[in-house]
Amino acid sequence: MSGPAVSRRLAINRLRERRPLEPAAIDRFLARYDVPIVEGGRCTFLYRGGADEVHLVHRTLGLPERIALRRLHGTDLWYVVVELPEGSRFEYQLETRLGDHHERHNDRLNPRLAHSPVGASSVCYARGYEVPEWTQPHPESRPGTLVDLTVPSRVLRRDVGVQVYLPARFRRTARYPLLIVHDGGDYLHYAAAKTVLDNLIHRLDVAETVAAFVSPGDRLAEYANSAAHARYLTAELLPRLEEEFPLLGTPAGRCLMGASFGAVASLSSAYRHPHTYGSLLLQSGSFVFTDIGNDHGGGPVFDPVVRFVNRYRAAPRHVAERVFVSCGVYEPLIIPNRSMVRTFEDAGMAVRYVEARDGHSWENWRDRLREGLSWIFPGPQKLYYE
Repeated sequence: MSGPAVSRRLAINRLRERRPLEPAAIDRFLARYDVPIVEGGRCTFLYRGGADEVHLVHRTLGLPERIALRRLHGTDLWYVVVELPEGSRFEYQLETRLGDHHERHNDRLNPRLAHSPVGASSVCYARGYEVPEWTQPHPESRPGTLVDLTVPSRVLRRDVGVQVYLPARFRRTARYPLLIVHDGGDYLHYAAAKTVLDNLIHRLDVAETVAAFVSPGDRLAEYANSAAHARYLTAELLPRLEEEFPLLGTPAGRCLMGASFGAVASLSSAYRHPHTYGSLLLQSGSFVFTDIGNDHGGGPVFDPVVRFVNRYRAAPRHVAERVFVSCGVYEPLIIPNRSMVRTFEDAGMAVRYVEARDGHSWENWRDRLREGLSWIFPGPQKLYYE
């Protein structure tokens, strides 16, 4: 709600009681409040326009996927009240039907949008959620630079483009830890990864770090426990980076990072090349597995992942010293991610696990970067000079 005080009676209920309820009164109502209207733990979603049906559609675990809005009698204003726990971040769209015409679109009354490679969605910030200030450009943070690098890969049979982040005070006489980021272009574009690194390094939350942002060819093939991808990272990319840049060159100074399938690629690459990477940063990993007699339900593209995760759970292997795991409680992957924490601990690895009231989204992964990176590469960290 736009005002500081929250009434016990919802704004929409006060509007419903007004008689007569003319269009000008609705105009004033919408001008007064931000939409959705957040009042305590209750969020009122609105739609204005001619329709026979309006639904709120989303992918939040624990709620029906389609929630019907009710039309305020005698008006073109539709509403529904949804209870969201404090600190929640909720992505959604609206679906309208007028006769035989169906349309799904973002909330035209809500300017907040969340972006991803598959498009944009409207987003609701429930009470207690705030966009972390360190995800926004800060005038005092000196910007690092992105350097384009091409790595010819025999194993992938293509030239692979890599964007390498160098911290603002980068110098050749120092030695830096290395962060290798799967889906690197998406982390840069949708999770503000460069801005986050600039700010966290400036604030001394994270050590001065070199980051390699890698992007896949066929993502579902390369990231689903691919031996070729793991070999590319370890036998082709890593030596090239350590030749081009002053890196620590030790397992403790190397971290693999990724979200969703990228988290699987990080874990499986470390599994295939143990004692190479000291840390893993895994966000909402697609760690789908089967129990005896149960179908995983992920479809054929998940079959290589399921085989790998089943094997790893049956015989956990120590593949890194430290593993940071984060996941949103509103995504179906929350159960397998919780399960993998115990599996990693059984393998003798130090684990830090963080949950968020969020879904499978880039802004969820962005918001967890401070917790993950500051634990993996804490700052200030002593640099090693030649």
